[in-house]
Amino acid sequence: MQKNVIQHGDARNLLAGVQEASVALSFWSPPYFVGKEYERDATYESWQELLKSVIAGHGRALKPGGFMVINIADILCFEDPNIPRFQSMNIARQRSPITRDMVLDAKAAHPNFNRNQLAELLGCSEQTIDRRLNGNNIRGGKYATQTKVKLVGGNLEKYAEEVGLYLYDKRVWVKDAAWANSKWVSNSLKAVSETEDIYVFWKPGETVIDRSKIPQKEWKEWANRQVWYIDSVRKNDDHEAKFPLELASRVIRLYSSEGDLVLDPFMGSGTTAVAALNWGRDFLGFEKERKYVELAERNIKSFLAEPRLAL
Repeated sequence: MQKNVIQHGDARNLLAGVQEASVALSFWSPPYFVGKEYERDATYESWQELLKSVIAGHGRALKPGGFMVINIADILCFEDPNIPRFQSMNIARQRSPITRDMVLDAKAAHPNFNRNQLAELLGCSEQTIDRRLNGNNIRGGKYATQTKVKLVGGNLEKYAEEVGLYLYDKRVWVKDAAWANSKWVSNSLKAVSETEDIYVFWKPGETVIDRSKIPQKEWKEWANRQVWYIDSVRKNDDHEAKFPLELASRVIRLYSSEGDLVLDPFMGSGTTAVAALNWGRDFLGFEKERKYVELAERNIKSFLAEPRLAL
């Protein structure tokens, strides 16, 4: 398979054409199953099958001692119709001073009153009576399917171990708080999303550790640190889910050496390819969306027309 070229197609199929034990590092960020345009037809089961199949292809593609690094986040709004409804009373947003006890006292005094009559008596709306009696402060609305947090790391570990890859390390990328994607949490006790996980899997074999390839100052600042503070991409106008060049650069510098082959089976806008070329590596890139193949090719061409990046 030709190096430094974006291959158009499904990574599950293209991985079979990668020369065995030729990839020193695979760095990728798969679909997150959060409703992006390019995953519109996916189910949770088909998404898991995609991850499992792509990871399986790395069992033969990676060199012994090589690494597979996956950037992914847990699903913070995983729909589950079987979980109880989340009920909460946000006192700061409560527009009526009427309490449940006040409604119960009114019902005791007027047992034949319906909700409308109770509302008129207490000077509030019928909806307030209903909420106080039935606890209908349901997150997302009375008829909404409730959501929960779904952890994904355990599945990745399981799929990797099935093909002889083992979790070597885990880092955390702290990015900008995702206010635009997390408005539903702004009035609850749930946190706003501002981290993603970086899972580092190792294929058994000798791994060369060469600390001279990264300046000592950077070892102290980030290479030895579990938590990486890197700003998010400022604009996602040409691709919905770009990760920053600095993130790809750190992974490539840390887990590969000059002249190595770096794989990204979900190439997207081409960030991994640009980082690999910038730091003296070759790349293999797969992308199933034709428009993103063309986007990545433009970004790589633009990089090649300029001097090496000052990172």
